[in-house]
Amino acid sequence: MAYNMSIGYMPSGPAVPDWLNKGDNAWQMISATLVGMQSVPGLVILYGSIVKKKWAVNSAFMALYAFAAVWLCWVTWAYNMSFGHKLLPFWGKARPALGQSFLIAQAVLPQTTQFLKDGVTVETAWINPAYPMASMVYFQCVFAAITLILLAGSLLGRMNIKAWMIFVPLWLTFSYTVGAFSLWGGGFLFHWGVMDYSGGYVIHLSSGIAGFTAAYWVGPRSTKDRERFPPNNVLLMLTGAGLLWMGWAGFNGGDPYSANIDSSLAVLNTNICAATSLLVWTCLDVIFFKKPSVIGAVQGMITGLVCITPGAGLVQGWAAIVMGILSGSIPWFTMMVLHKRSKLLQHVDDTLGVFHTHAVAGVLGGASTGLFAEPVLCSLFVPVTNSRGAFYGGSGGMQFLKQVVGALFIISWNVVATSLICLVVGLIVPLRMPEEELAIGDDAVHGEEAYALWGDGEKYDSSKHGLYSDNEGTHHNTAPSGVTQNV
Repeated sequence: MAYNMSIGYMPSGPAVPDWLNKGDNAWQMISATLVGMQSVPGLVILYGSIVKKKWAVNSAFMALYAFAAVWLCWVTWAYNMSFGHKLLPFWGKARPALGQSFLIAQAVLPQTTQFLKDGVTVETAWINPAYPMASMVYFQCVFAAITLILLAGSLLGRMNIKAWMIFVPLWLTFSYTVGAFSLWGGGFLFHWGVMDYSGGYVIHLSSGIAGFTAAYWVGPRSTKDRERFPPNNVLLMLTGAGLLWMGWAGFNGGDPYSANIDSSLAVLNTNICAATSLLVWTCLDVIFFKKPSVIGAVQGMITGLVCITPGAGLVQGWAAIVMGILSGSIPWFTMMVLHKRSKLLQHVDDTLGVFHTHAVAGVLGGASTGLFAEPVLCSLFVPVTNSRGAFYGGSGGMQFLKQVVGALFIISWNVVATSLICLVVGLIVPLRMPEEELAIGDDAVHGEEAYALWGDGEKYDSSKHGLYSDNEGTHHNTAPSGVTQNV
């Protein structure tokens, strides 16, 4: 704003160009910050508390590191690979997003102009929000960051931290950017009309499939950890889960790129579906296991949030309830029943069950969107005119097919790309921690502990403490005769 000594700040001037909509810009930055807080501190807290005590620091740090690493990669090359000019039908050209003239200009996604079949007539103009490119870069960065952090949930408790440090920029570059450009940045799936309102495919399906694939290559946790892996702080876990839920208002509400009527509907549907899913998951736990599980409730919440994401602003409220019922029951079945019967699911050690909560729920959400996407709501968001879900007849059947094909592309690309990245990283450093670090945990990996308590996985110098704690958490008194150690 310009400043006048007599009247103070003025509402116009070089910093407030005619194209700037202050409300849209404010909401976009708030949405981006809400999504950022889902990761830091949200998932940092959730990961640090849902794991066994000896892995609390390592798990939290994997999330924190990924958030920081993605930021630098994003502005240096990855933003334009996701939302810039086309290199290939599924990939943008790498270039920095750091220049002043680029960042303060009006935001635009240059490859999003939708043409009719003649290739000349414009069907839908390109995405050109009424705020600066800096807001767009910020908003899209926190989505990229949370994708890597969700992926990390499959690898907690055994991945070599040095391997993770290499893996993050490689996966961002060769996997995330492909999905983002293909579905959001003006790639072939975007122009074909595949619906992914806010990341059911780009973020959740990709993180679930890539996490499961990476877990296969990294290998399992120690046998003792796989047999017993209790959360070290359930109440703190709920704090992280709460930040995740409330932050989803920015996750889904910011994707119309405007503070408009569709963003309001998206936020409402998000909460409806999440609440329904949590309640359904909890009821199933009570019916089959006789007790409501707090961790199960959090997983039901997450599957609901994931399921509504691809269709948050495209479906009606009743459909959000139906999607919540589906997301609270189908991922529950795959996790609680199918997982125990499948040799593949048993073999791959997916620490937090990201395959079920994000991949299964992501596919479910994308397919449900192909059924329930309402025509009028589609006209507010989808570049292909006359789009609709199968429930509304007409071209809806084709829309469902498009959703299936979009999911298959994301799954295939992530399996191949993640496998190649793991193989390359494995040539540089081991993917899995050595057995000694697996036995001890945070103290061996970071030289730090989450709590000043003796126990699980910690080793002490008996000459200083008179106590040695073995890997099972059993305390052995080695103090000199006549000295009592209170544990």
